[in-house]
Amino acid sequence: MIIDCHGHYTTAPKALQAYRDSQIAGLKDPSLVPQPARLAISDDEIRESLENAQLKLQRARGTDVTIFSPRASAMAHHIGNETTSRHWSQACNDLIHRVCTLYPSNFVGVCQLPQSPGVPPERSAGELERCVKELGFVGCNLNPDPSGGNWTAPPLTDRHWYPLYEKMVELEVPAMVHVSSSCNPNFHATGAHYLNADTTAFMQFLTSDLFKDFPTLKFVIPHGGGAVPYHWGRYRGLAQDMKRPPLEELLLGNVFFDTCVYHQPGIELLLKVIPIDNIIFGSEMVGAVRGIDPRTGQYYDDTKRYIDALPLGEAERQKLFEGNALKVYPRLKSRLAAA
Repeated sequence: MIIDCHGHYTTAPKALQAYRDSQIAGLKDPSLVPQPARLAISDDEIRESLENAQLKLQRARGTDVTIFSPRASAMAHHIGNETTSRHWSQACNDLIHRVCTLYPSNFVGVCQLPQSPGVPPERSAGELERCVKELGFVGCNLNPDPSGGNWTAPPLTDRHWYPLYEKMVELEVPAMVHVSSSCNPNFHATGAHYLNADTTAFMQFLTSDLFKDFPTLKFVIPHGGGAVPYHWGRYRGLAQDMKRPPLEELLLGNVFFDTCVYHQPGIELLLKVIPIDNIIFGSEMVGAVRGIDPRTGQYYDDTKRYIDALPLGEAERQKLFEGNALKVYPRLKSRLAAA
């Protein structure tokens, strides 16, 4: 089985964005309290949004299951207040649940958390628990910067985050570290902010003893780990200078990387530097880069094609495409069995 650990509902029916637009418009009047979404989206509209996009590409590229979450760039936790974020997250998560109910063999849910700048992360634990226990989700997307590019939150290793981590451990779910849109003009969202966050999260983990406090806590750093694989020697050296344990001992029991790297040399570097036990197949389709590479004639985000071109053994391919995902997402096996 080929499991794609990184997919977003970027093709959701227009009614979802219409609700968001009306929600944001209502924020201009402080006397208005944003109301929960009542989306008039039919099952047929959901099918239409997927059949010519994610499902079509799954079939064409030979993948089986996508771990599916709301559109990351639309989480926009910096917009509105805690209530705004809660209602928006619930609407997005409920829609993902409908997708997974209509296509249980193709999609497994991961939730958006109702984070908001200055709000304790433990206040997101209720929505995480609802999505896991009631909707059957297997993980969450965790935004290390709810301020949208201004980085006002404490590092992910700060005790500020511990109550949420306790809930993740209790529920046996990992988090993908995934920022959202950037309101800071210095940081283009997908070209800079995403990759900055991936790299920043890794460095935060390197400088802390977080995983001594949470030995079973797991994170997926997306987009191939940002700059981390390319600068692996720098991080090994920094850990050594700081008298930290070797990276393999310090982090690689808890931190994993996906394969959302959109060219062959990048994938080759990732596989050469990072142990194969710490790499999970992902494509982020349909996502940040949707076009065709004129050098190859193939879609940039067809990451399976890059892996297929590597001289890997069968056991290594099994880990990349299935085994590692089942290890990192403990609830995934039972969801697939039920489907």
